Amino acid sequence: MLPNDLKRRGALRLAATAALAGVTAGCASTTASAPARRPLAFNDPIWNREISARLEAFADPKKFVYGSVTGVVTGVREGEKVRPLMRFEVFSTIRVVRQADGSYQRLCREVVFYRSLETGLLMDEWDNPYTGERVKVVDVSNDPYNYVISDFFPQPPSYGGLNKETRPRRPFIRNWSMLDADTVGLESDIHLLYPSAMQPDKWPRESPGKMTRTSEMFRYSIRRADLENAELDNIPYQGVWNRITPWLPWMLMDQAPGHILYAGSMTARQSLEFFPKDVIERVKTRYPKYLVAPDKVEGASLSSLERYAHDQVPAAPRALKKP
Repeated sequence: MLPNDLKRRGALRLAATAALAGVTAGCASTTASAPARRPLAFNDPIWNREISARLEAFADPKKFVYGSVTGVVTGVREGEKVRPLMRFEVFSTIRVVRQADGSYQRLCREVVFYRSLETGLLMDEWDNPYTGERVKVVDVSNDPYNYVISDFFPQPPSYGGLNKETRPRRPFIRNWSMLDADTVGLESDIHLLYPSAMQPDKWPRESPGKMTRTSEMFRYSIRRADLENAELDNIPYQGVWNRITPWLPWMLMDQAPGHILYAGSMTARQSLEFFPKDVIERVKTRYPKYLVAPDKVEGASLSSLERYAHDQVPAAPRALKKP
């Protein structure tokens, strides 16, 4: 073999060795930069607490998220098919603050606006197809709606003392499932029956009767890689929210049989980018305080029904039609 050939082959071997070293170094670098892994631990109450706090907001209390739900409000009456009535838009700001005992105080403000099925516009008035009456639309404005996330399930909401139900203390192990190899599901439901804040003798037009029956059903879809990423301070999700509730009080249904069903798609966002512009404009105009999540507990947590009874006054009796 000629000397030049030997030199050329030597050079090629050196180049190959250098390339392999580069690949190996690259692999080592990639491995070193991979995020720390947090194994799934569905049956560990502490894991459930930490994950739930990061689903709700950021573990860093200086940051907060914007909650969003959008969907359809339907009416349900005996002997009739379910009737779409309007659309709805939920806008909320949510923060969690770690407490000395390791639990997290969830802090939230939320508003709900209603949108016409026919025009797509946010509404201030609505023609009730059940009664033929034009009514004033009342936004939901819940400030605050808070609870504590700990390694035990919270007690049911008291709604200012109206709901006196209590439950045995049990570890915070939530209803998780593997939807596929890469996706985790979470179910979270609450069903309540308690005395109404709008009793019929004082609120004959708005009242659901002496008792209020409500249910809320949440379904989350979460990337497994996000749940396992220990470096994520806030875990993204997509999901579904349903609520069964009495007729909206401003519909003025005079305690008629039936109820409302909300069905919507939910998520949490780190910016306002994907919210409808008219929703953000209405928040800025009517509820500018709601653009920032609270940073401490202020006042009792009420649902939209108790808040309505607190903020509104009973409607005048319905005018009788002349014979």
